Amino acid sequence: MRTTYCLEVRGDFACFTRPEMKVERVSYDVITPSAARAVFEAILWKPAITWRVTKIEVLKPIRWINLRRNEVGKIASGKEGFFIEEERQQRAGLFLRDVAYRIHAGFEMDRDPAKHRGQFPHLSKFGGEDGNTQAKFHEMFLRRAAKGQCINQPYLGCREFACDFRLVNAATVGPAPIAESRDLGWMLHDLDFVNPADPKPNFFRAELKAGVIDLTKVEVRG
Repeated sequence: MRTTYCLEVRGDFACFTRPEMKVERVSYDVITPSAARAVFEAILWKPAITWRVTKIEVLKPIRWINLRRNEVGKIASGKEGFFIEEERQQRAGLFLRDVAYRIHAGFEMDRDPAKHRGQFPHLSKFGGEDGNTQAKFHEMFLRRAAKGQCINQPYLGCREFACDFRLVNAATVGPAPIAESRDLGWMLHDLDFVNPADPKPNFFRAELKAGVIDLTKVEVRG
């Protein structure tokens, strides 16, 4: 049985961008499973494990803010540079503010070691390094999360919207989820990287029930 870990994350702003919005950024009402997974990966990422988010608890009322930001409308490629001032664009966005979530997830060991050899040739064998086991990753995650350590700063949708996190266990007393239920419509679940060169988005029908989204019972569609 997969062990489930729980993190409480908080931030001043968040934007989990709806893919159908091509110009202006408009956030989903709550954090997406892929964004929640990225928080766990920011604390512990290894090519031998895959994080699966199982539940999202919304701890603060859903509130919005309109912001106008400067963005760059071009991506640098190779050695070719460009002047930022010539590519700067001002765009409006509808973002979330003052957010807090409890996210639950577990990891699975990858049973196909061969697929990592081309992408990570320095890894000697399955698990990425000699002696890697599920128990080892379990201890690594608990130790890093308890100390607030991370590979990179976790963020809420956009990198400039950094978030704080803390490890939650059975002895931790925290706020109850918001007492709100609603149909959130179709939401991005995650990207399918079967073809790394062309990842495909998957969606699910998100339902908030008493402040909780249970991801173990959803139907994911491509």
